[in-house]
Amino acid sequence: MSANIKDKTVIALGFFDGVHKGHAELIKLAKKRAQEIGASPAVLSFDASPESVITGLQVSLISSMEIRKHLVCELFGVENVIFYHFDKNVMAMKWTDFIDSLVSEFSACHFVIGHDFSCGYKGEGKPELIRAYCAEKKIGCDIVPKFQLDGITVSSTYIRGLIAGGNIERAAYFLGHPYIFAGTVSGGRRVGRNLGTPTINLKCPPELILPANGVYATRVLVDEKTYNAVTNVGVRPTFDDGDTQSVESYIFDFSGNLYNKSVMVEFIRFIRFERRFENVEKLREQIENDCAAARKLLSEIDN
Repeated sequence: MSANIKDKTVIALGFFDGVHKGHAELIKLAKKRAQEIGASPAVLSFDASPESVITGLQVSLISSMEIRKHLVCELFGVENVIFYHFDKNVMAMKWTDFIDSLVSEFSACHFVIGHDFSCGYKGEGKPELIRAYCAEKKIGCDIVPKFQLDGITVSSTYIRGLIAGGNIERAAYFLGHPYIFAGTVSGGRRVGRNLGTPTINLKCPPELILPANGVYATRVLVDEKTYNAVTNVGVRPTFDDGDTQSVESYIFDFSGNLYNKSVMVEFIRFIRFERRFENVEKLREQIENDCAAARKLLSEIDN
């Protein structure tokens, strides 16, 4: 677990994958309740996907722990972000023991949970049971109803489908912010440099979802600075690189060595799907067009 908890806390409970608009309702209410009772707001997530641990199958996630913490802090000003270690022991824990552990370890005096939250062995700790148990313990508990946009319940599962299809603008609408991919810059084949557009190549953790293979107008966050960029997600079919996906960003008006640095890429607009070109010169021409399109799109947004 990770947090710096000294005072009594109001904890928003959930996995918070993507930190979307539905999650925002929980976090905002936790902040409100904390202010009302003189406590500190906190957000509790898990270091592993409970669904992955329970089913044994890898679930593609929208955001890493790093990104979840970044979004909670940046968007809501909540610094207390707890990552509870989720394993088979926690999976088998009585749900009342789980709630008790949060009270004892993090001085929880109030919880905010979603309508579909569950915890404990076989998910037996349902919202109404949790609220009743908290009432017995003289602890507050709010249950936040489902949050909808355009008649659609906002959920991480729905948003994952949008991202996987390359529909990042609609994903951002449900997230409440651009989709962000974070990774460590690694060495590449220097293809971009040879084409006159040197790119940073990001390692792709297998548990994170990637947008559909294609080209996107993006912003790259590095060393607390933001740069406009164009990003290709895909397998570089012109060079027969196989089926391993990569994320490569050409940062406009930037020079410097970013190897081994952790960066964040905000996906702003979809430009085109990835395709194979008959030769390198055709690819070079298309890259120039992609760069011009990305610059135009981003400048229109900035203005």
